[in-house]
Amino acid sequence: MPRNQAQRMFFAFVTVLITVHAYVFYSLYVINGNTMLEYASLASGKPVSHVLQAIRILGGVEVLGKHIPIWGVIAVEFCLAYLLEIVMGSPCSFKLACKCFNPQETHPVLFESAIICTTVGLMCPTMSFIAAVLYYPYSAMDFHLLTLLANWLKLVCFNFPFAFFTQMFFIQPCVRTVFKMVFRNDIKARPKVLFE
Repeated sequence: MPRNQAQRMFFAFVTVLITVHAYVFYSLYVINGNTMLEYASLASGKPVSHVLQAIRILGGVEVLGKHIPIWGVIAVEFCLAYLLEIVMGSPCSFKLACKCFNPQETHPVLFESAIICTTVGLMCPTMSFIAAVLYYPYSAMDFHLLTLLANWLKLVCFNFPFAFFTQMFFIQPCVRTVFKMVFRNDIKARPKVLFE
């Protein structure tokens, strides 16, 4: 869909904007929610039932041994994910999809699905590794490389199905709709291709 660098940057920006919010809250609730609730209950001396309340009681989310507010976590994740999407995700996923399918001869839905699959296959392990480095409390325990690798593989196992299904059925359709609305004049001016 994007045809030039500005459109690719916009497409990546909207994708990352939606994706980062989804993954931060998914991670906080599904992966770390019970642990945060337990720590917050111990710290406050009374039961805590909401993850956001637990984050407030704990003083934020732990990143590299320091607690930062939830918006700080989103900002860190957004910057890292956007950089990775621009440098690695988009260019590599397009090249990998082109190795399997010819974009001129393949139906756009199939080709776009191939791009989504390769993007998830590249970005999920990469962002999971960054999360394993940033968010696990290695300062509270003795750091060991095998612990980092185990945490990384655990995050990949949690994140990959979520990443695949949300990207395929929710995030990318939303991003494509926004893209078509913003660049509708450019899309109308494009020559019709065989499968559109």
